[in-house]
Amino acid sequence: MSEFRGRFLWYELMTNDPKAAQDFYKRVVGWGLQEWTGMDKPYWMWTRGETPIGGLMPLPPDAQKAGAPPCWLAYVGTPSVDETLSKAEGLGAKALAGPMDIPTVGRIAILQDPQGASFAIYAPAQTPEAEAEAQVKDFSWHELATSDYEAAFAFYEKLFGWKRNDAVDMGPLGTYQMYGRGDRTYGGMYNKPKEMPTPPHWLLYTRIPDINKAAETVKSAGGQVLNGPMEVPGGDWIVQCLDPQGAAFALHATKA
Repeated sequence: MSEFRGRFLWYELMTNDPKAAQDFYKRVVGWGLQEWTGMDKPYWMWTRGETPIGGLMPLPPDAQKAGAPPCWLAYVGTPSVDETLSKAEGLGAKALAGPMDIPTVGRIAILQDPQGASFAIYAPAQTPEAEAEAQVKDFSWHELATSDYEAAFAFYEKLFGWKRNDAVDMGPLGTYQMYGRGDRTYGGMYNKPKEMPTPPHWLLYTRIPDINKAAETVKSAGGQVLNGPMEVPGGDWIVQCLDPQGAAFALHATKA
């Protein structure tokens, strides 16, 4: 089961208004939605056609009381949640929730990396389908804005076996270090500039066919465009946004 170690397997939106979020992402991304009754609290799955690609759940009340904002969370595969959690804590990470078993689904835990960015680890009950290139409506890029990308990369490298790929010199903004497994690139890491007020965080990109149309839909559906649309090295286009409840997300269109 080690073939999915370090692979992004699931994506989850925790929000204070699930109904509004459903309407928003259906318009912006075009996902379908399936209710899932395998938990004792409301849960829905985002779908591309018949394929589930992520989930949606209410932000837990204790998290809301603590001031946690709506957010997206990425789940990274591991053969053993308990062993990976123990190793992560030894490397300076902090456990936020779990480990816990989800019936018929697998075992999960939610962590905070040594710089403070949240992510989850997931040992699925069933072997995932073979890895493939991201299609439209799939998550296609995973970007870490952090306080020390070199230290963050060293952490994830030891935890998941990620390798450095190309790096881009962003001038005064420093280096954008891409990473992945084998011949696949999963995303990039960089040191967030001082003017970025948010703590270290993961930003998840979803592939869409038309970046300009999507950006306009974000605004007309009540979201905010924070940055872009803009072209990135290689010719692809991105736009970074907030949904109406305040969760950060991004969209990605491949070059024509």
